[in-house]
Amino acid sequence: MSNIRHILFPLDFSAAGLAAIPFVRALANRFHAKVTVLSVVPPAWVSPPGLIPPPAGSDPVALQNALQAHLDKLAIEGLESPPARLTAVGDPAAKIAEFTRDNGVDLVMIPTHGHGLFRSLLVGSVTSKVLHDVHCPVWTAAHAEKQHAQEAPRKILCALDGSENSVALAKWAVDFSQQVGASVQLFHVVRPISDWLSLESEQALQEALRAESRTRIESGLKSAGLDLPLRVAVGKIVATITGEARQEGADLIVLGRGPLHETPGRLRTNAHGIIQRSPCPVLSV
Repeated sequence: MSNIRHILFPLDFSAAGLAAIPFVRALANRFHAKVTVLSVVPPAWVSPPGLIPPPAGSDPVALQNALQAHLDKLAIEGLESPPARLTAVGDPAAKIAEFTRDNGVDLVMIPTHGHGLFRSLLVGSVTSKVLHDVHCPVWTAAHAEKQHAQEAPRKILCALDGSENSVALAKWAVDFSQQVGASVQLFHVVRPISDWLSLESEQALQEALRAESRTRIESGLKSAGLDLPLRVAVGKIVATITGEARQEGADLIVLGRGPLHETPGRLRTNAHGIIQRSPCPVLSV
């Protein structure tokens, strides 16, 4: 069940970070969730726009105090209850994971394009670390300067990888969509079996594989009481999922990262690519 009561919003004061505030507000108010805004002083200080950097050589405590003062002045309006505003010193990804683990966080909402304190978080290994280490769903904004999706999603594309976790993910997506008042489309991608799909024999094999995948997934969904339409396409996973989201005007992609103790599913291994190329936010469960 998508029971979201506590949202962690790591804020880097970049333009993209500030642009994510309306999305945080929309989901927080929809779920009546409390919000914690967390800003981290990383080992290499980079001053966010608008924040006067302390003198060179300042100790981490001085840096943290300066950041806290800046965070306290930030206007975050429209939330049902005032957010908690916290700062920390250390590796941003580690601090996010630590806070999430120790404070009952149900959802982490973080932008994916910026040039402030978390600039490396958005395009490199730190994003992967957050997605790997955090045990709750992670919302990431579209990897673009401007966000065109609805702040409260109206159309959700749920990408299923066809594994045994697909039914649980579909249930989560359906429950989430009902709570936010959105429609949900289930979508599965079958990889091309060869580069010769123009051949009739290859086309027949590909279609047989697509039909088998549809039958197997639909059987699992129906056994769980989910009688929902399923689209099955053939193509490269990242390009096909993000292309479908763009074509259908989706406001949110929901995909599964899978349990950490298991071998990663195909979507989990492609999550970073989907996040980078998605035209809308991605919610990794």
